[in-house]
Amino acid sequence: MEPSIALDPQALRALIKESVREVMREEWFKFFEMLTPYVDDQEQAEIAASFSPGDYQAEDFADVTDWFDDESQA
Repeated sequence: MEPSIALDPQALRALIKESVREVMREEWFKFFEMLTPYVDDQEQAEIAASFSPGDYQAEDFADVTDWFDDESQA
C-alpha cells in the first residue's frame, strides 16, 4: 500500500489555482498566435525599411510591457 500524503486544503487550493492560471496563460498565447498574421522575411524587411522608430517621438507611444508582467491584472 502506498503512503498517503496529507495536503492542507488551502495548499491544495493554491496549487490548483496556479495550475489553472498556467494553463489559461498557455491557451491565451496560443489564441494570440492564431490572431497574429504571418509575415515572411521579405515582407518584414519591407516593413522595417518603411517604418523606423526614429521617425516618431517617444511621446507618441505608450509602454504597455508592464501590462503582461502584472499578476494582479489576471
